[in-house]
Amino acid sequence: MRRGIAATALVAALALTAAACGGDDGDSGKSSGGKLSGTVTFWDTSNDAEKGTYQKLAKGFEELHPGVKVNYVNVAFGEANAKFKNAAGGNSGAPDVMRTEVAWVADFANLGYLAPLDGTPALDKPDDYLGQAVASTKFKGKTYAAPQTIDSLALFYNKKMLKDAGVKVPTSFDEVKTAAGKIKSKSGKTGLYLRGDDPYYYLPYLYGEGGDLLDTKNKKVTVDDAPGAAAFKVMKDLVDSKAATTDASDGYNNQLNAFKDGDVAMAIDGPWSIEGALAGKQFKNDKGNLGVAPVPAGSARQASPQGGWNLSAYAGSKNLDASYEFIKYMSSAKVQQQTTEKLSLLPTRTSVYEAKSVKGNQMVQFFKPAVATSVQRPWIPEANSLFEPIRLEMGKVLTGKTSPDDAAKDVGDAYRKLLKDYK
Repeated sequence: MRRGIAATALVAALALTAAACGGDDGDSGKSSGGKLSGTVTFWDTSNDAEKGTYQKLAKGFEELHPGVKVNYVNVAFGEANAKFKNAAGGNSGAPDVMRTEVAWVADFANLGYLAPLDGTPALDKPDDYLGQAVASTKFKGKTYAAPQTIDSLALFYNKKMLKDAGVKVPTSFDEVKTAAGKIKSKSGKTGLYLRGDDPYYYLPYLYGEGGDLLDTKNKKVTVDDAPGAAAFKVMKDLVDSKAATTDASDGYNNQLNAFKDGDVAMAIDGPWSIEGALAGKQFKNDKGNLGVAPVPAGSARQASPQGGWNLSAYAGSKNLDASYEFIKYMSSAKVQQQTTEKLSLLPTRTSVYEAKSVKGNQMVQFFKPAVATSVQRPWIPEANSLFEPIRLEMGKVLTGKTSPDDAAKDVGDAYRKLLKDYK
C-alpha cells in the first residue's frame, strides 16, 4: 500500500518512544493448561479510512483466545519502517506482530529482526495464497511473513467530469494529455493529479516506457537505460502542459482531497484509497460516479507495480506462540473476506475470491486482473532504499532543476553505490 513511501527515508533518524512495547512485556505466551495467554502488540500501518476496521478485526482475536490481550497500535506508514528498525535494533519497544509493506520483509529479515514462520501455525494453508503474494515473503529460502493484502495502481476517474467534457477514459498518457485539455476547457478543472513526492508513482511511467529498476538475475542496474529518462520526460510534459498538477509534499492527502472534491478529474491510486474517495462530495451520494481503469500506457506498454502488505513476527518477541496464532487469524480466509467486504482491499487467498461478496465487489474485480499483470519489484534487502534516489531526482525534474536524462543517470549512479555487486 502506498501512502508516502518517500517519508520513510525522512524519518530514519526518529527515535521510538517507549509507548506500545510488545516484545519486552514479559508475557510467556501459554498458560500451564496449554491455552494462549499474555499480550500481543500489533503495529498496524493502515490509513485513517482503514484503521477502524483493522482494530476491530484485531480485537476479534481476543474472542477466540480469551487469555490473550491484543494491544493494537496504529503507526503512520511513513514512520513505521524507521520506528521498527530503531525498536528491534535497540531490543526495546518492538511489536510482537507488524503489518509490513512487501518491500520491507527482506530488509528486516536480513537484519535478523523477523522470526521465520516455516513450520509454525502462522503459515496456515499456504497453498491457498496467490503465488505473487508469496514471493515477497521469502528471503534466503525461508518464509518471514504471511501475505495479508495485495494491490497495484490504477486510474481513478470522475465519470461525470469526463462525460461532461466529452472524453473517453484515457488508455495512454498521450490520451490523458488530450483529455485534460478538454476537461480544462469545459470545467476549468485540471485533468490529472500527478504524485510528485512519492517515487512509487514513478513506476507506471518507467514500466510504460518498457523499463525497470533492476535486472536482479544478471545483477544489472537498468533504471538509467533510455526508458528511465523517457519516464521522467512523460511526467514533466504532463505538468508543463498543465494536463496535470503536482506537489512536493503530503501528496497522498493532497491528491485524495483534490480528487474527491472534484478539483481534478483523474488520479493514479490504489485500492487503499477507495473508501477515502467515496467519502468525498463527488462520490458520497453517488458512489457509481467513481470509475477505475488500468493505469494509462506509455509508449511501450501498460503496467503497474505490485504492492501489498504482509504480517511478520518480531524475532525478539516474548510471546511467539500467541504471535504465530495472531498472524494465522489475521491472514485467514475469514478475516481477509471481512477486510474485502469493508474496505475493498484485495485478498491474498485464492479461496476468498470465490466468496459471493467478493465476486460482487466491482473494485476488487477490477484490481484482481490488474494485480495479475503487475510487475514484481526486486525482493532484495535494499528494495525500500531504491526509492529515495528517485524521489530526489523526480522533484528536480518536475521543478526544472535537472533534465530527465541527468536525473536517470544520477539515479543509476546512486544504485551502483548502494548495490556494490551490481554493474
